[in-house]
Amino acid sequence: MIRVSAGTGTGRTTLAAFDAALCSAGVGDFNLIRLSSVVPPGSTVVEVDGRDQLSGEHGDGLYCVYASAHASLPGHEAWAGVAWSRRDDGSGAGLFVEHEGPSHEQVAIDLLHSLEDLSATRGGVYRPDGEMITGLACEALPVCAVVVATFRRVGWEELGRAR
Repeated sequence: MIRVSAGTGTGRTTLAAFDAALCSAGVGDFNLIRLSSVVPPGSTVVEVDGRDQLSGEHGDGLYCVYASAHASLPGHEAWAGVAWSRRDDGSGAGLFVEHEGPSHEQVAIDLLHSLEDLSATRGGVYRPDGEMITGLACEALPVCAVVVATFRRVGWEELGRAR
């Protein structure tokens, strides 16, 4: 099961805002291991709240696809989104795309165009299956918006043995 959640955060620095957004999305205590955007066959993708994200120990590795956007000037906006498609053969195989931008509209258009282009590259056999977009405006302090699709948690000790 691949869980997709979103979070937003504010902080005195863009890094602090990113951390707050990760915590809001339910993945703040993991070391993120960014994946490219392929959904393995047999996978189920579900939208969840941050509190229903994968659980694990502090410092565990988390294989994921994510988008993060920052804004640090008052009046500017930060929007992030992840969308996914499925191959039309019933295998559960699919694709994720992730985008960041200054508006909901821009992110939604970029997600749609990327899904269409990635499907076309593969012979047109993928169909849109879902999306999650979140964002916020900077009022005074830096802000961050994050959408994360989590694949698998790996314990820190197990991660160290994999090297």
